[in-house]
Amino acid sequence: MKIALLQLNVSDDPAANLVKTRALLGEAVAGGAEFVLTPEVTNCVSTSRSHQQSVLAYEEDDATLAALREEAAKAGIWLLIGSLGLKTRGGDGRFANRSFLISPQGEIVARYDKIHMFDVDINETESYRESAGYRPGDKAVVAETPFGKIGMSICYDMRFPALYQALAEAGARILTMPAAFSPVTGAAHWHSLLRARAIENGCYVLAPAQTGTHASAAHITRDTYGHSLVVAPWGEVVLDAGTAPGVYFCDMDMEECDKARAKVPSLANRRPFAAP
Repeated sequence: MKIALLQLNVSDDPAANLVKTRALLGEAVAGGAEFVLTPEVTNCVSTSRSHQQSVLAYEEDDATLAALREEAAKAGIWLLIGSLGLKTRGGDGRFANRSFLISPQGEIVARYDKIHMFDVDINETESYRESAGYRPGDKAVVAETPFGKIGMSICYDMRFPALYQALAEAGARILTMPAAFSPVTGAAHWHSLLRARAIENGCYVLAPAQTGTHASAAHITRDTYGHSLVVAPWGEVVLDAGTAPGVYFCDMDMEECDKARAKVPSLANRRPFAAP
């Protein structure tokens, strides 16, 4: 199965970002991709909560979601919208960081709200408080497709292996990890984390990523690591997109999951234990 990862460098302008994303999606379709994946926050990269409040929309009104559903239906492809920043109703007014799996008919097959919030102090000049603007989800999601079950996650989730164990035990053979990863932690941990999640669970890991310095009308710039990856179930990196925005193709053979799990049946060998 031919897949394509879109590596994006989006700004904090959702309308302008949509133009670029549609163009790259068109390239992916022209290249024969049957399953296309976009990164985390495909519609808007911004650390300004006031700016997000002015440009983000509710799910039913989001122009990016509507347009990409239309493109998926037109092309007859499966599409993972890595995530969109969306307004939410009720509660405390925080946004949702929500991933969508879209069918070849343009229907929303599954939604997943990012569970683990990136609240970290990386160094003296770089810190993040994702929970200040985003409401965490509380439900793991496995979606059915003709080519295998997909376990959905987003970025910082990848540091929590118990989530992926639960997804794999629920039948997932593909783990999606769209991201907008920090360059500092990316250089240190990105490849290791993604390879570990693939190896532990005998799954394909598909990780489309944001890359580069992101333009901001609010004049608050942010950098992301890039290096969109596809990792095979035995742990081989079969695609590394480097740091340039663009469309990156890869073939995915689901029989590789069976081969990896037969060699090291760690899912079958897991045992319950008493916590210390």
